[in-house]
Amino acid sequence: MLSSRMRSKTSRRLLALTLGFGLASAALGTAVPASARQADPAPAGSTAVASARYSGSAEDTAGNKAFFEAVLNSVAKKQAANPSLASVTVYYNASQAPTFRSQIASSASIWNSSVSNVKLQATTSGADFTYYEGNDSRGSYASTNGHGRGYIFLDYAQNRQYDSIRVTAHETGHVLGLPDHYSGPCSELMSGGGPGTSCTNRYPNAAERSRVNQLWVNGLAKAVAKLNKTR
Repeated sequence: MLSSRMRSKTSRRLLALTLGFGLASAALGTAVPASARQADPAPAGSTAVASARYSGSAEDTAGNKAFFEAVLNSVAKKQAANPSLASVTVYYNASQAPTFRSQIASSASIWNSSVSNVKLQATTSGADFTYYEGNDSRGSYASTNGHGRGYIFLDYAQNRQYDSIRVTAHETGHVLGLPDHYSGPCSELMSGGGPGTSCTNRYPNAAERSRVNQLWVNGLAKAVAKLNKTR
């Protein structure tokens, strides 16, 4: 969340970030990258159906489910079209979040070293989900745009307040199907902002790793089977 103390005394100009799903604008004392000002995760006329936020909200359960299902269905379509694929890969596009390029790469590396049944890989086209950056009073979150596509929004202020790689790795955990657990300890990646700003753990614990591996064995198989039935 932004506060008056974070605003520059030498600049009063509001830097507006307009997204298709109606993000609130917020004032910062530093220049906002052009990519953030132009970012538009939700297509014109659409509404974000749900979001899962790093600091918590009543909508998180619905947001987690909607986001994961959007990514899962995207991957399932590729698997159904290419049944000979040896591994399950979730492709992400980070071109709209250049400020967080390093954090996103670290997050993908953390998850790739933590789980075995699914891998994250960068791409510039045909992505299963996309990262965006900018200012939002709600902070960082994972969401869907109402048209079956998933995205992660990384908020500048929140990523200065909390460990940025932990924030990114946490939001990426939603891609892999994990829900928020804000009452959990710092050792749980999906406890998000619950343990406070001093928590810098960036890795999922054993239970979180096991859950992701199960989801991508059983959940993906069911999604592919469902697609094949409708063809």
